[in-house]
Amino acid sequence: MSPRTVLLLGIDVDSMGGSQRVLHTLAQGFAERGHDVELIGIRPSPEPHTYLADPAYRRTTLHRSPAPPARQAVSLAERLHPARLRSAHAERAERGRARRLLARRLAAAREGYVVIGSPWAAVWLDGVGRPPGLKAIGQYHESFAQARASVNLQLILRHYPELEKALFLSEPDAAEFRRRRLPNAGVMPNPLPFTPLAPAPLDTRRVGAVGRLEPVKRLDRLLDAFATAGARHEGWELHLFGDGPCEAELRARAEHLGIGDRVRFRGSVQDMAAAYRELSVLALTSEREGRPMALAEASAAGVPCVSFDLSGGVRELVGHGRTGTLVPHGDTAAFADALQELMGDGALRERYGRAAREHVAPLALPAVLDRWEALFEEIDR
Repeated sequence: MSPRTVLLLGIDVDSMGGSQRVLHTLAQGFAERGHDVELIGIRPSPEPHTYLADPAYRRTTLHRSPAPPARQAVSLAERLHPARLRSAHAERAERGRARRLLARRLAAAREGYVVIGSPWAAVWLDGVGRPPGLKAIGQYHESFAQARASVNLQLILRHYPELEKALFLSEPDAAEFRRRRLPNAGVMPNPLPFTPLAPAPLDTRRVGAVGRLEPVKRLDRLLDAFATAGARHEGWELHLFGDGPCEAELRARAEHLGIGDRVRFRGSVQDMAAAYRELSVLALTSEREGRPMALAEASAAGVPCVSFDLSGGVRELVGHGRTGTLVPHGDTAAFADALQELMGDGALRERYGRAAREHVAPLALPAVLDRWEALFEEIDR
C-alpha cells in the first residue's frame, strides 16, 4: 500500500508497561514499512524506559516535565496561598504550550492517521482539533469491565463516536461497547513485540510472572499459591520480572511463607524474549486485566500459562485445557492446584506449549500490521 503519515498519541509513552510497548512496537513496524511515523507523548515519564536503541520513527513529548503529584487543598487559605497560585498558573501556561505544540504537529501532518492510545489522549485531541484530512482511530488497551469501573467508559462513549474507528482488544469487549451504542467499535489485537525463535525448553523448573510490582497485580496471591504448590515440588523457583512499589511487601510475605530462598526478584529486563525462554510456566494472578501481553508473549515462546479467568481477552489468549489453564477469579487454592499439575507433568507442559505457540501466531507483528493497513484502506474508501 502507499505510504501514509501515522501519528501515535499517548499520555505517557516511555514508562515501562504493556500499552507503551505496543505503541513503540507499532511505530517501529509502521516505519519499517515505509510510513512516515511520529510517536507523541503528552507527558514525559518520571522513570523512562528505552524500548528501541535506534528507532525508525520520530519522537515528540509535549510537556517538558512529568505530571506534578496531586495535591488536595484542605482550606481556603491553602488554596489561596501565593506559592500554590503561582504553581497553578505555571501549570496552566505549560498545558497551553503543550496544546499549541500538539496543534502544530497535527497541522503539519495535514492528512493521514492519528492513532489515540488511550481515552485521556482523546480528550487532548478533542481540545485542539485536527485537520479534515487527518483521520482518527481510538484504542483502548483494557477490558470493558475495567472501563466500566473507571471514568474511561464515559470518556470513550463521549469522545470515540466522533472518530473513524474505535478499537478494542477482544470481540467480547467490542460487543459490550456496541451495546452501549458505540457504532464504530471494532477489534484490533496488540502485536507481539518480538519474533519468537526456538521454543522454551520448559525444563528450568521456574514459574514466572511479568509486570509491575503493584497492588492490582495481586502477586501476594501468586506467592500463596506457589508456597502451596512448591511444597510438593522441590527445586522449583518463582521469578518475578518487573519493578514497583510492592517489592518490599512481597519479599516480606515470601519470607513469612517460608519460600524466601525460592523467590527471585528480577527487576526490569531488556530482553524479555530471552526471559520467557527461562520459564516453564507463566502465572497471572491480577485483580483485573484486559488482554495482557504477558500471556501472549509467554505463549509465543511456547510457555504454558495459568491465569485467573478475568476477561474475554484472557479467554482469547489462553485456551483452557489446550494451551494452559484458567482458574476462577480469586480462587487461590484452585490456582495452586493448576500450578502443581503443570509443575509435575513435563509432557503436559510441552503439549500446552506447542499449542500455545500456534494459538498466538496471528499476533506476530507482520500479521497485525497487515490488519492495520487493511483498516486504513477500508476507512479511505
